Amino acid sequence: MLHKPAGFVSTRKDPHARDTIFDLLPKKFSGLFNIGRLDAQTEGLILLTNDGDLAQRLTHPSYKIDKEYEVTLDRPWDPALASKLSKGIFLDGKRARIQQLHSRGPKRLRVILRQGINRQIRRMFREIAYEVKQLVRIRIGNLRLGDLPHGHWRLLTKLELEGLRLRGRGAVAAGADRGRQKAGQLGKAEVNAVRCNLT
Repeated sequence: MLHKPAGFVSTRKDPHARDTIFDLLPKKFSGLFNIGRLDAQTEGLILLTNDGDLAQRLTHPSYKIDKEYEVTLDRPWDPALASKLSKGIFLDGKRARIQQLHSRGPKRLRVILRQGINRQIRRMFREIAYEVKQLVRIRIGNLRLGDLPHGHWRLLTKLELEGLRLRGRGAVAAGADRGRQKAGQLGKAEVNAVRCNLT
C-alpha cells in the first residue's frame, strides 16, 4: 500500500513527464502494477500488486468493494443535495452513484463509492455546483490508510491480504457460496427425512 501525494499520476510512465507513483517505490517493486487509479490531484490509499486475480476482484463493480474518501468542498455543504448523489447522476452514459455520505463538518464529508468511473467524485459534485478542494482515499474494503505518511509505502500483512481476498470474493461469489451451502443443507434434510420414513 502507498500513500499517494497530490501531484503524482497513477501510471508507470507519463507522456507529460509528470511524477508517477512508481517514482516513490524502490526498483525491486518494478514488477508491480497499481490496482485502480487516483487522479493526479487526489491523495491517499492506492494498492500495488503482481496478483491479477486480486486486482480484478478489487476493481470489478460486481464485487461491490467499498472505497471511502474524505472530501473537502469549496463552500458549506447543503444536506438536502445528498439524495441527488445517492440516486445518481449520469456520467459517460452511466448512472454514477454515491453509496453513502456523512457530514464531518461544514465543508467536509465522508463518501463511500462502489463504482470506478473516471474522476467520479469531483465530477458528481461539480454537477451540483460544488468544487472539491481536497480528496483523500482513506479505505479500500477492510484496509485503511491509517497514519502512513504522504509518499510512503509499506507491505501488507498476511492478515490484511487475506482480508482483501475474502472481501474480494464479493456479493456474486458469496451468493454462490450461500446457494451451495443451502443446497447442501437441503440435501442432508432430505436424506434424514427418508431415513425417518424407513424406520
